[in-house]
Amino acid sequence: MSGTPHVLVVEDEPRLAALVADYLRAAGMDAATLDRGDIVVAAVRARMPDLIVLDLMLPGAGGLTVCRDLRAFCDVPILMLTARVEEVDRLIGLEAGADDYVCKPFSPREVVARVKAILRRQRHDVPTHGLDIDADRHVARLNGQPLELTPLEFRLLATLAAAPGRVFSRDQLLDRLHDDVRALTDRAIDSHVKNLRRKLDRMAPGRELIHSVYGVGYRFGWDEV
Repeated sequence: MSGTPHVLVVEDEPRLAALVADYLRAAGMDAATLDRGDIVVAAVRARMPDLIVLDLMLPGAGGLTVCRDLRAFCDVPILMLTARVEEVDRLIGLEAGADDYVCKPFSPREVVARVKAILRRQRHDVPTHGLDIDADRHVARLNGQPLELTPLEFRLLATLAAAPGRVFSRDQLLDRLHDDVRALTDRAIDSHVKNLRRKLDRMAPGRELIHSVYGVGYRFGWDEV
């Protein structure tokens, strides 16, 4: 990404869409708006934005459907807007491929702050340093060498490494592991992270790849120790 970031705002409330777009422009970004979900894919194919602000409830096609359709061919960051505050809806939105969400009612300044944070992560994307995760084949390699991971460890690594620097709580990690953890408590995540760290350390000794965040959970990063 270079130059002025282009942000696409998909929101069917005209005043809200205009307000968000105005705040983004005031923050030095280029903003365009759409008011239907079923025209988003075509618009993105015509001009790839640097980020999409996507409402959950849209005419034509809902935000979750749009999100999944976009993820089929691109990895553009998506900030989802939602008035549905139930935790399950938030998690479903993130699992559909959204990078973050903001609940309505919100301050336009909060949206701008979230957009800036996501774009900043994109600009300073953490290098892979030899980590390769093939989700289709369920294979992870570090420095060209395969990591012998259990299915649960693979999902843990894929989840953390997909969002370098982002802190995941134990509950959030459990939610992303689905059926594998029906009988597990959140503290069981600690044991699996410990095993995963040990296997990563064999391939990259002297580096801490999965970091504990006291009182919160874990984040992935390539910090030197």
